Amino acid sequence: MKADRLVAALLFLQTRGQVTASEVAAELEVSERTARRDLEALATAGIPVYAQRGRGGGWSLVGGARTDLTGLTAGEIRALFLVAGPSSSTTPELRTALRKLVRALPATLRSDAEAASRAGVTDGTDWSRSAVTASTLHLEALQRAVVDGQQVRLGYAGPGKPAGERIIDPLGLVSKAGVWYLVAGVEDVLRTFRLSRVTSVAVTGDPVVRPEGFDLATAWRSLVAQVEERMLAATVRARAERSAEPILRGLFGGRLRVGRELPDGWVEVAIDGPSPDVLAAQLAGLGARVEVLDPPQAREQLARLAAELAATYGPPHVPDLPDIPDRPH
Repeated sequence: MKADRLVAALLFLQTRGQVTASEVAAELEVSERTARRDLEALATAGIPVYAQRGRGGGWSLVGGARTDLTGLTAGEIRALFLVAGPSSSTTPELRTALRKLVRALPATLRSDAEAASRAGVTDGTDWSRSAVTASTLHLEALQRAVVDGQQVRLGYAGPGKPAGERIIDPLGLVSKAGVWYLVAGVEDVLRTFRLSRVTSVAVTGDPVVRPEGFDLATAWRSLVAQVEERMLAATVRARAERSAEPILRGLFGGRLRVGRELPDGWVEVAIDGPSPDVLAAQLAGLGARVEVLDPPQAREQLARLAAELAATYGPPHVPDLPDIPDRPH
């Protein structure tokens, strides 16, 4: 848009002091003729921009006039560039916006912002080299659909299911712990779609049917509560060696609750999960360091797992020792 170009041209003038039309054209990625018209439009609008003809000439702000269009504090600027600057998933549009913001900043704040943008690196893989952040391949298309209020035909592959297509009403996007989710209406029911499982996005041209009074934050809290209800439907109570506590915390995080210490030095623990069988399977690897007390279903599942493992691997193998002849007397 022309208004965007005029602001960008003004900020470029402010940063450089004096520029040529060709420099403005290169910066704004427009023709030199368009750049010259934009500079003339600034002058016509009453901004003190003037052109100096001849060798070494160019366009300047009269008297070094300056403008600050940001209204940001030093702390706000630092926080913005710390979050957006180093991200490997930063879009070209955001990088362009950040460059423009840097030019709009007073000189005293500009170096701080540039330093903040170089202060970190985002690595999207864990130590096993697996990606831990959701794919943003379709993020931009879904963002446009949400903002424009357009229905989309969504290709989606659920866990363990082949990809299929459905018509949805995209209502909002949520980033939870670095993973992107789409909140959408599907046949009058709110659903969430993990972006890493989205296979295609095609706008249908039909407007979104938005529920009356819909609020994304409220809807997300409700959806999270439903998911957590399913994920935390069961509780296993057990006793564990004190030395096993760090392992349990690593496995279960906030789903682990540590109780009182027992006379033998062990501790009481309670762990929430989707079912007793799932929790039993997760605890099986700790062997005798954790004893499940309740519910009986979890104890029975552990007994079954122990029998299966014993049948598969058997008792520890003890190699036969060779016969050693008696020493002569």
